[in-house]
Amino acid sequence: MKKSLVSLLALIIGLIFCVSSVSFAADIEHAKKSTIEKILKRGELRVGFEAGYMPFEMTDTKGRFVGFDIDIAKAMAKAMGVKFVPVNVAWDGIIPSLITDKFDIIMSAMTVTQERNLKVNFVDPYIIVGQTILINNKLKDTVKTHKDLNNKNYTITSKLGTTGEAAIKREISKAQYKSFETQTEALLEVVNGKADAFVYDLPFCVVAMAQQGKGRLTFLDKPFTYEPLGWAINKGDSDFANWLNNFLRQIKNDGTYDKIYNKWIKSTKWLRNVQ
Repeated sequence: MKKSLVSLLALIIGLIFCVSSVSFAADIEHAKKSTIEKILKRGELRVGFEAGYMPFEMTDTKGRFVGFDIDIAKAMAKAMGVKFVPVNVAWDGIIPSLITDKFDIIMSAMTVTQERNLKVNFVDPYIIVGQTILINNKLKDTVKTHKDLNNKNYTITSKLGTTGEAAIKREISKAQYKSFETQTEALLEVVNGKADAFVYDLPFCVVAMAQQGKGRLTFLDKPFTYEPLGWAINKGDSDFANWLNNFLRQIKNDGTYDKIYNKWIKSTKWLRNVQ
C-alpha cells in the first residue's frame, strides 16, 4: 500500500513537471516571436505615424519629422538601444500598415476606441485629450458650447475618419457636416467664413488658435468628450505591451515625459521652426 502511494505521488510529480516544462517552453517560443525581439535583432524601431498633426507629429522647416510623439519615440528607441526609423503613412491606411508589418508600432496621437481595439491592441494611454471647438467670430455671442451648434442652420467641419468627425455625428448631429482629407483644410473653411465651426482635439486647436485665430476665431476650449490617446501594436503581443507600459511608467516618473510635454504641449515656441 505504502509502495503504491509512493508510486502515485511520483507519477503526479512527474506529470506536473512535464506540464510545467511544456508551458515554459511555450512561453519561451512566444517570447521569441514578440515584436520586441524582432526590433532588437533588427536594431531598428520602426514607428508609424501621419505627419501634419500639430504638435504631435509634423515636419519642420528643414524637412525633419518633429513633435511630441516623435520625441517620445526617439526616447523609446534609445531605451531599447536601437535606431529610430520614422514611417510616415496616410491616416486611412495606418492600421492596415501595422498589421502587414510596415512598422512595429503606431505613435500618432491615436484615440483609443472600441472599434479600433478590435483590430489592434493599445497599451496604457500616454495622454488624455478631448474634442474642442473653434468657431467663426460671427458666432461668439451666440455659441457658447457644442450644444448651441446642434442646429441645422450651422455647418461644422472636421477631418475624415477621426474622433472629431465621430463626436460631431454623435453629439451635434442636427448640424450640417463637411468632412475634409486634412484638419488644415477643415480649419480654413471656418477661418474663411465658409463654415461655422471646426471640431478637433484640444492640442491641435490650441496651436491653430495661436496661428490663425486672432480676430477671426473664438476658442471653446473646454473639451466635450473624453479621449485617451494610446500607442497601438499588433494583437496578442503581451511581451511588447509589457515593455511599453513599463517604459511609459519610467518616463512619467523620471522627468522625461514632463520635459517633452512642456516643450510641445504647454509651449508654442516651436511654431517658428515649422512654419
